[in-house]
Amino acid sequence: MTQSFSNPLVEQREFVAGVSAVLLEDKAVLLVSGEDRLTWLNDLLSQKLDDLNPSVCVEALWLDAQGRIVRDFHIVDDGEKTWLLTYSAEIDTLVSQLQRMVFRAKVSIENKTADYAVVATWAKAVSGSVISWLDPWPETAVGGWRYGDNPTEPWQYLESLVPINQLDSVWKEFQHCGTMGLDALRVAARRPTGPNEIDDKALPHEFDWLSSAVHMSKGCYRGQEAVAKVHNLGHPPRRLVFLHLDGSAHSLPDLGDEIFGKDDIAIGKITSAGQHHEMGPIALALVKRNTPVEMELRIVTKATGEELSATQEVIVPVDAGSVVDVSGLRGKK
Repeated sequence: MTQSFSNPLVEQREFVAGVSAVLLEDKAVLLVSGEDRLTWLNDLLSQKLDDLNPSVCVEALWLDAQGRIVRDFHIVDDGEKTWLLTYSAEIDTLVSQLQRMVFRAKVSIENKTADYAVVATWAKAVSGSVISWLDPWPETAVGGWRYGDNPTEPWQYLESLVPINQLDSVWKEFQHCGTMGLDALRVAARRPTGPNEIDDKALPHEFDWLSSAVHMSKGCYRGQEAVAKVHNLGHPPRRLVFLHLDGSAHSLPDLGDEIFGKDDIAIGKITSAGQHHEMGPIALALVKRNTPVEMELRIVTKATGEELSATQEVIVPVDAGSVVDVSGLRGKK
């Protein structure tokens, strides 16, 4: 994908003004049809989808049996079929896995990535798009749970599906914006997304993703018991933080760059970074849960070996989880 076409800070302002759009070339489009599609998706994913109304935009996670995030989905139903937007890495493997899980349900899954482009805009959809997904973030969805405070930075993000053969018409309506401008706006909004924030240990609780993508009182789905156990009785081992980066550095950190505290023991890693048009250099990072909030952090960049200092703002609190009070049960048999 194109990171920038000119000045990324100018592109960022134009994007928020509704003047420009971002072509998301790393997005895949899946189409789920059949009369059982919503109940099948409801059994599979973390969001309540069996009664999803047409045009209502939701987010859901696919989890493994241990409650770890496998993939995130942006979902909207048009009354006849359900559209799933996700990142394109290993998409053929994903489609094969989903098809094997259909069993006897009246469901059909198609990979429509070659037929549609996904275009990101701010506040208004692309004219002539087949369907648009308006991000529900940062509101807490019905059935969701937010550990931290609601982010206050604006985030009016849409993804529109445009037939490939009509993509040229988009650039008659919008100017081009690169991904650098969009990434900075997402970081400022404290918005986690795959694949950046997802690794092989990622739990929804670590990102405050229970707020938008997990329904805490729906029926069974894979990983539900693990999600409930961490939420009710435990604590997530890591937590997502927002970082203000040292502005004197020559470059931004990369995904996976390690974070250190007062010694040379790594306590976390960068998941996303951007140059914001008002805040300057900022980032999202996963750190160990007990990392003191007031601690100044040190980032070592793999690309250049340069060190950057950073200060934290809380996204997921240190005490996230353990929402059930078990003190009255102690000593009882």
